[in-house]
Amino acid sequence: MLVCGVDDAGRGSVVGPLVIAGISIKRHKIRLLSDIGVRDSKQLTPNAREKLYKRIIDIADGYYITKISPRTIDQSVFKNKLNHLEAKYMAKVIQKLRPYTAYVDSCDVNPVRFGKIISTLAKTKRVHSSHHADKRFPVVSAASILAKVNRDKAIAKLRQVYDLGSGYPSDKKTMEFIKKWIVANHSTPAFVRKSWKPVKIMLGLD
Repeated sequence: MLVCGVDDAGRGSVVGPLVIAGISIKRHKIRLLSDIGVRDSKQLTPNAREKLYKRIIDIADGYYITKISPRTIDQSVFKNKLNHLEAKYMAKVIQKLRPYTAYVDSCDVNPVRFGKIISTLAKTKRVHSSHHADKRFPVVSAASILAKVNRDKAIAKLRQVYDLGSGYPSDKKTMEFIKKWIVANHSTPAFVRKSWKPVKIMLGLD
C-alpha cells in the first residue's frame, strides 16, 4: 500500500518559484524515514537536508517535484486564488504518484476545505490535509526536504548572477535589490513576484 506525502517550499518568498514536492512509499517502510533522521526541513541545516535528500530518494518508491513560476503565482494572487493554485499542483503530484492515501500540509486556515479541493482535483477521496503535517508525518517531512532542497537550488542559481539575498520580504538585501531594479528599469525582473504587497507599493500598484 503506497502512502504519499506532499509539501511546499518558498510560498512566502518574493523571489523565485514555489516548489511542490511529493514522495510515495510503501506503508511498512515509513519508519525507515524516521530512522535516518527525516523531520521538518525547517529544523534541519542545508547540509543535513542535502544528505537526507539522496537517502529519501533511495528509500522512496516514487517522487515528483514541480515548480510554480512567479508569473503563474502572480496571476493567482491577483485573483485571490493562491491556495487554489497550490491545491491544483498538490493534486497534480498525487495523480503522478498514484498512492492509496495522501497526506498534505495545509496552507489554508481551513485544512478540511483545502483537503476537499485537492481530493476533487486529484479524483481521490483519500487525502488527509492538516496544519503542521510536515512535523507530524514523516512522509510529509520527507516531501518538505525535497521541496526545500530544490527551492534552495533555484535561488542559488539566481544568486550566481544577482546579489539578491535570501529572496524573502523580511530580508533587507532582497528588498533593496528589487527597489534598485525598479528605479533603474521601471519594472521587476521575471523572477520577482509582482503581486506581493511590498513590490506592489514600489511599483505604485497599491
